[in-house]
Amino acid sequence: MACAGSGGASAAFYLHQAYPCLLNVTVYEKENYVGGRSTSVGVYGDAREQVELGASIFVNVNYNLVSAVERFNLSTVAYDGEDLDGLTQTLGVWDGENFVFMQNDDGYEWWNNLKLLWKYGLSTIRTQRLVEDTMNKFLKMYEAPIFPFKSLGEAAIRAGLSASSKTSAQLLEENGIHAPFSTDIIQAATRVNYAQNLAQIHGLEAMVCMVADGAMSVNGGNWQIFDRMLRYNQNEVLLNTRVTDVSLLEDRGQYRVKSTSPMSNGLEVSTKTEARDFDTVIIAGPLQFSNISIRPTPAFPPASTPYVTLYVTLFTSPYRLNPSKFGLHNLAEVPTTILTTLPKDGGSSASFFSLGILRTVINPHIQPSRKEYLYKLFCPTPPSLNELIETLNVPARNHNSSSMNDDKNVITWKYDRKWHSYPYLPPRKTFDSPQLDVMGKLWYTSGIEPFISTMETSSLMGKNIAQLVVDDWLLEEAASMPEKAVE
Repeated sequence: MACAGSGGASAAFYLHQAYPCLLNVTVYEKENYVGGRSTSVGVYGDAREQVELGASIFVNVNYNLVSAVERFNLSTVAYDGEDLDGLTQTLGVWDGENFVFMQNDDGYEWWNNLKLLWKYGLSTIRTQRLVEDTMNKFLKMYEAPIFPFKSLGEAAIRAGLSASSKTSAQLLEENGIHAPFSTDIIQAATRVNYAQNLAQIHGLEAMVCMVADGAMSVNGGNWQIFDRMLRYNQNEVLLNTRVTDVSLLEDRGQYRVKSTSPMSNGLEVSTKTEARDFDTVIIAGPLQFSNISIRPTPAFPPASTPYVTLYVTLFTSPYRLNPSKFGLHNLAEVPTTILTTLPKDGGSSASFFSLGILRTVINPHIQPSRKEYLYKLFCPTPPSLNELIETLNVPARNHNSSSMNDDKNVITWKYDRKWHSYPYLPPRKTFDSPQLDVMGKLWYTSGIEPFISTMETSSLMGKNIAQLVVDDWLLEEAASMPEKAVE
């Protein structure tokens, strides 16, 4: 297994579930942690105060993740819009100049309420029905006769999922879902989830963005789901180990996997190179970012898929957001969560996709310790420190102190991460094959991402490949068994 994210961890876990005999599974991970794009960091460097840096939530219909949480007895945090430490959570959708929508609730079911029905009319009800119909079709992919599937495109057709073949704008118009609901609400959801607008992103992914029932995350980080999957059957997990080469050994029908990892003798760090042979290899991350050389060239090579570059910034401050920055009067309450959409008049668009207060935290590094706000910002470009400060309602600077010290008092902690977060998701009808070679010994999970890019769908593809691999093994074993002698 190359990569210990959702796809790789799920493939390893479900291989053991599907195969009745002992398996030797090795998982390579180039990073020093399990979880892939699902990872968390400690606020102020405190490991006890974890915050999601990558994939943040999953929902009730994410069957693999929910069942894993139950199996491993992991505690979850609900995203239901309740107050946090006396902080009333509110939501606004900003078009770069004005708030086009505001409400006093930012739970993940925020879009499905009477206020929206009153403002936007039947588009809200039609959206709800379309989302339910789409999800019911998608869930068919978990069960026979569709599951397991060797062709994602054929599986989608059999499930009745055609929404990926048209833009979100086209799908919504065909179903009587019009602006301003589509541009104010649904586009805000596609931007915060995938950094893409309705005219570009395919319709299936827009429907995924609107699934909100039971939104939750694992207390302490979603990465724990995949960590538990890997530990459950005592797989060998090699962190800080990069797969460099996968080569077919034709005479043995196996693949030789070469890897490198840092090695230290206490004085200097060198590189350790190792080669191992495996019956089956599963590449469980976007191949184009792996720098893995595959020989011979795969018979069914995955396409090079463009990915969104997303900058995630976490920061803490004792200050709330600045009303004047968002076109409000000085005493106005700025929403605690701000999503963005495009301006209707072609004016200046917002410089970010979303900005919000996640919760309040206690800063232990300031005496006496004090309560501060923990913010999360999604941007297409890295924000400067001054840009962050300008978004906050900071009193006039103290001219007797240095500006650097002032800045440290305004932004007390900051953590930045650049992600290749998800693919660009234009309409398409065909998708990469999960099987890369003719023999069925080299597999690939990330072909599902241009279809739907979530922790759950990566897990589904991991489970799907695991079942296909085991089915092939069982057929090979049955074929090799001697026939019973006829009396």
